[in-house]
Amino acid sequence: MEALQIIVAIFILALASSLTFASDPSPLQDFCVAINDPKGSVFVNGKFCKDAKLAKADDFYFSGLHIRKNTSNIFGSTVTPINVAQMPGLHTLGISMVRIDYAPNGGLNPPHTHPRASEILVVLEGTLHVGFVTSNPDNRLISKVLYPGDVFVFPVGLIHFQYNIGNTYAVAFAGLSSENPGVITIANALFGSNPSVNADILAKAFNLDTKMVRNLQSEF
Repeated sequence: MEALQIIVAIFILALASSLTFASDPSPLQDFCVAINDPKGSVFVNGKFCKDAKLAKADDFYFSGLHIRKNTSNIFGSTVTPINVAQMPGLHTLGISMVRIDYAPNGGLNPPHTHPRASEILVVLEGTLHVGFVTSNPDNRLISKVLYPGDVFVFPVGLIHFQYNIGNTYAVAFAGLSSENPGVITIANALFGSNPSVNADILAKAFNLDTKMVRNLQSEF
């Protein structure tokens, strides 16, 4: 019985540890405004902290999310992030957000993942086809058409996208469960890496001709 209790205790500790590291660490202070100056500063979770007595309102403030962004690019979309890089007061709080603008008739936030965050998205304007793909072996597409006021969640680490199927501009806001969620755009990562992934590897992985792979790589 004692051995069983020890095993159960180890299991609970392991579970608690896994939950602890499933997202940003919980802060042990009210806040930690990120700064680049190491002098006289405390280093917490990859950033130096400003003296709390020197914190000001602007450390926790960002302006401009009401402004429509230019979507004249290859994808027809623009993401405006508000993470710890734009708002230093977010450091250690485990949250961030983005505004996403989509051009009419096909503006796309291309398939990508956030390695450190789940995402909850709300549509303000337009009509979006959104979805994510589950992990192996099922690789099941879970998708939905969203209208203004609709909300959709993308689980952490899963490939997801948003596509404007309407003939007007679309706007969405999203919250993410990390101060620095990271983003990996699938096509960019595989076909635009530096140095390039061997074309034979990508050709075999995607069942493509090697020449086509090299052409794709030249586009990124």
